[in-house]
Amino acid sequence: MPAISSPSFAFPDPIRPLSRDELPLDTVELARFLLGKTLIHATGEGLLSGRIVETEGYVVGDAANHAFRGETKRNRSMFLQRGHAYVYIAYGCWPVLNVTSEESGVGTAVLLRALEPLEGVDAMRRHRATERLHDVARGPGRLAAAMRVTLAHDGLDLCGDGALWLGAAVRPPKEVVSAPRIGITRDAERPLRFFERGNSFVSGPRRLLGG
Repeated sequence: MPAISSPSFAFPDPIRPLSRDELPLDTVELARFLLGKTLIHATGEGLLSGRIVETEGYVVGDAANHAFRGETKRNRSMFLQRGHAYVYIAYGCWPVLNVTSEESGVGTAVLLRALEPLEGVDAMRRHRATERLHDVARGPGRLAAAMRVTLAHDGLDLCGDGALWLGAAVRPPKEVVSAPRIGITRDAERPLRFFERGNSFVSGPRRLLGG
């Protein structure tokens, strides 16, 4: 396995894929569960992987949820069974990656907001045109760019045998914190953003990270 540039620790080689049965059925539980787990993308440049350190849940009855008013062409993948990719273009500029949650037909998902890079760090830096490791995948748009996630991955089974998939944790989170979500206006006060306290790869104001 290639050397990594983020804080060193031992992790399995290869990382075990997550099965759908391991994913909690509840959206909030899934948002917490995914912290510490691994996102892996096998590309022509080699493996890209990162440890998930920040998520946001979008639940039933949530005005900020894309599925709040029902299924559309844009959000159709959001209604897939838990463990699929829901990718959309944020602010008309860049793709972002969500993991669908709950049962088929229920429009809910967990947004992946930040990764701690593990493998393919040099490639991620090139994708993001930055040398600052902490900025490579800190924020959902940066995460997708670093991991080469595009609209072509919308609807992909992240628990399947495709090139983009979810893996087991290389290190569990030390402490999980909940906070209001970022970058939305409706139901923004709901504490549906979850992150690992003190992890410098988490997005948002540094004062909110904790020590």
